Amino acid sequence: MAIIRQLALLDNPTLNRLKNSVLSPIFNNPDIVLAGGVLLILALLLLPLPPFALDLFLTLNIALSVMILMVAVYLVKPLEFSAFPAILLITTMLRLGLNVASTRLILGEGEAGKIIHAFGDFVVGGNIVVGIIIFLILLVINFIVVIKGSTRIAEVSARFTLDAMPGKQMSIDADLNAGYIDEQTAKSRRDELAHEADFFGSMDGAAKFIKGDAIAGIIITIVNLIGGFAIGMLQRDMSFADAISTYSTLTIGDGLVSQIPALLISVAGGLVVTRSGARDQLETEFGQQFGAKPRALYVAAVALFLIGLLPGFPFIPFTIIATIIGAIAYNRTNAIKRKADEEMRDGLQAAEEVEKPGESPVEDLLKVDPVEIELGYSLIALVDEAQGGDVFKRITNVRKQLATELGIILPPVRVRDNLQLDPENYIIKIRGNEVASNFLFPNMLLAMNPGTAEGELRGKHVTEPVFGLPAKWIDQNERENAEIMGYTVVESATVLTTHLTEILKRNSDKLLTRQDTKQLIDNLKEDYPALTDEISPDNLPLSTIQKVLQNLLEEGIPIRDLPLILESLLEYYRVTQNIEVLTEYVRHNLSETIKTLYEDQDGVVHAISLDPEIEDSITQSLQKSGGNQISPSMGLSPEFISRVKEGVSKAIDDTTIAGHLPVVICSAQVRPYFKKMIQTTFPVVSVISYSELPSDTDIEILSSVNILEQVQ
Repeated sequence: MAIIRQLALLDNPTLNRLKNSVLSPIFNNPDIVLAGGVLLILALLLLPLPPFALDLFLTLNIALSVMILMVAVYLVKPLEFSAFPAILLITTMLRLGLNVASTRLILGEGEAGKIIHAFGDFVVGGNIVVGIIIFLILLVINFIVVIKGSTRIAEVSARFTLDAMPGKQMSIDADLNAGYIDEQTAKSRRDELAHEADFFGSMDGAAKFIKGDAIAGIIITIVNLIGGFAIGMLQRDMSFADAISTYSTLTIGDGLVSQIPALLISVAGGLVVTRSGARDQLETEFGQQFGAKPRALYVAAVALFLIGLLPGFPFIPFTIIATIIGAIAYNRTNAIKRKADEEMRDGLQAAEEVEKPGESPVEDLLKVDPVEIELGYSLIALVDEAQGGDVFKRITNVRKQLATELGIILPPVRVRDNLQLDPENYIIKIRGNEVASNFLFPNMLLAMNPGTAEGELRGKHVTEPVFGLPAKWIDQNERENAEIMGYTVVESATVLTTHLTEILKRNSDKLLTRQDTKQLIDNLKEDYPALTDEISPDNLPLSTIQKVLQNLLEEGIPIRDLPLILESLLEYYRVTQNIEVLTEYVRHNLSETIKTLYEDQDGVVHAISLDPEIEDSITQSLQKSGGNQISPSMGLSPEFISRVKEGVSKAIDDTTIAGHLPVVICSAQVRPYFKKMIQTTFPVVSVISYSELPSDTDIEILSSVNILEQVQ
């Protein structure tokens, strides 16, 4: 069927005329051809075949086995030959049908066509014992070595593939949630994952076809041999020598015609199931992996030469092979040196182009990029699309994701190399200031333990830069093993973009400029003209809007609902111009948004309460300062603040153990000031008030900050 599909694609005038005339039913109805072929194979089990027809089918069987082997050799991934399990079944039935047909001719007529006779004569070569021994050796090779190994590999691959599916699914979901891939790509990856599991499951069962075919071949050979002797001597009045000569030749020829295609397909099956970790075609991987270490080839060449010098060993064969291997090693050494020199020249040339003086105006040196990533030399491949780097595309997805989550348009991210950094080091800068740094290893994978992984991995131990999880850099061939153990495995580019995403979230307030604020408001003019027309320096200055938006972003509150925020500011700006108070008013109007941020899947907000006496102390301090105290201490004693932070630390531990993020809930008048008090020590702790949650919110208090009585 595959041959028919390929022929159908060819564009040749003669072939086109042939396709449009005699062969048009075949090309237009490949399903009917396939169904008819399967029925014909089954018919071989019952219908007798003349010798010429048997020769034709045996030739087809040999051709199919050679084609299948060649397809398997040129595979990169097993899924490229996903029809292989079904093909195994069909070819197995074809061989069994031909065995039955040839047995009928051998036992019934004493001959079975030219192909079987030619195979028998060629192998027997006048010595029946030698022919039988060679045939048995082929059986042993096929049944004990190739088939047994292929079956075991298929079983293990099927088990490992199924065990690794949850980890791979988690990686796909993580990339989708982080915005690195879209829904269509995620669906495609899930389909490929399911297809892979189905394929290896089918291969596990299909491997049993090969094993059963080998056993059936042995039995059929024994039956032909014994039955042929009996028929030749008892029914055809042949002498013992003639019976042995005739039926041994035919039986061995029949067995070879069957076992050689079976051996080829068994090898093809082994190649298919062992290609799961491949990235290139077989010949490419052989060349790259054998030639990657020329020193090993030199050692092998010297060893062979020394063996040839030993007494009794043939010197010339060992010397020829040693010379060939040494020449290959020498050639690979020169190739590696040339490649290293080219990479060094390219790197120096790129550095010179970046550092060439006088090519850019001096004014450009005064510009400060809002967001900047500096990469060490070894990380340039992550952003070089010619080398398969996709960091720029990932950054674009990150900006889209944060625009959707936070409601702001983040500035472009500038990426450049820095030869002064360590080769594996990168730095993230916000407005020219370094805010984060980490190391990446492009040719390795980062395996993170989410807390449920079992077992230890070999690799470089590190701490994941975003969530602080224990992690290890592992070799790429350890990925499947790590996923089976329960580790979350990501690539270097994913680590970089995830780190960048978290940094941009934490610093989104610093990235919102007054120009950005004006652009956000201008975007509303078409849909909300009355609202935007009311905004003016007298009614609501642009600077006030910017500062309130920055306060919201600083605490992780999205500003997607900008019309509601502006309406709230226009309403309350007449009452107060205090930025902190205006921010609290806006937060109250964003109650549904705030609830969504902190509720679990059941709609419950799990929080830490603040002791009333602590709230009273903060309130009294604010009253003494007239409500304008914005310092973290708010006029409170250092001992009091220290005790409060100790209580917060204990409450955070209790909440974290319960499996929830730390969220402190208190009264509205205390909330902004308590947040400022603990922000430096506990930047990840959110502080909300009771009044800024909807009245129907279900709140569960997990712990309490209650340490005031300890203060003297």
